[in-house]
Amino acid sequence: MHRRSRGVNIGLLLLLSQIFQVGINNVPPVTLATLALNIWFFLNPLKPLLSSCLSVEKCYYQKDWQRLLLSPLHHADDWHLYFNMVSMLWKGIHLERRLGSRWFAYIIVTFSLLTGVVYLFLEFALAEFLNEPDFKRNCAVGFSGVLFALKVLNNHCCPGGFVNVLGFPVSNRFACWVELLAIHFISPGTSFAGHLAGILVGLMYTHGPLKKIMELCTGIFPSNIDYPGQQYYFIVQATLDIRIITHMAGEVPMKMSPGTMTRTPRD
Repeated sequence: MHRRSRGVNIGLLLLLSQIFQVGINNVPPVTLATLALNIWFFLNPLKPLLSSCLSVEKCYYQKDWQRLLLSPLHHADDWHLYFNMVSMLWKGIHLERRLGSRWFAYIIVTFSLLTGVVYLFLEFALAEFLNEPDFKRNCAVGFSGVLFALKVLNNHCCPGGFVNVLGFPVSNRFACWVELLAIHFISPGTSFAGHLAGILVGLMYTHGPLKKIMELCTGIFPSNIDYPGQQYYFIVQATLDIRIITHMAGEVPMKMSPGTMTRTPRD
């Protein structure tokens, strides 16, 4: 266990403030546990970032498969944690209450692992197709791939709406793709493959066989329970999520290579 150096983590303080503003009792248990786990690993990382980030070279060639578990739970800095977890907060409130806590927990675990696997496949394919071995050394860390998968699921559950991306209204149907391109265009140092992996995993669940496979494996079936107050929290947290996209500082895994780290720009 590597304790993070002491200092004023403004992003962490803002995240805690946001959680308490919503009210801990209003945050479903799996969502709250996911937030707590990410905060814990931010304050007490199991390994340094370069030893927990995900890459083809480290995972596939060096057989360090534990990175599939570590990378989604580690963040480069307090602002990386803040923007990802605020996004997780509103998505979790909406989706967990809709699907039920057991199924939502199953989704979080499955998406976390599958997003990493798909990310490795994409980086390997790019390296082979473009004959650029550097893609195999791209190392990503953060929860943003899972958030993109949850965004696809959330948009599937609430079809027909619009979101504001950089001041332009975009249909929920295409929002993930527009955000993927916008983030990569404005901040090219972010992990395009990591975000794309999340979208693909989300599509595997909403339009592919993943949901059926998950049901067959466990016998757990999603519920469709609506809770009082859901509309209120959806509106408030959706506004925050739109602001995240506007700032382009949120849902982005950090891309790292040995000795270097590209961080997301922020205001």
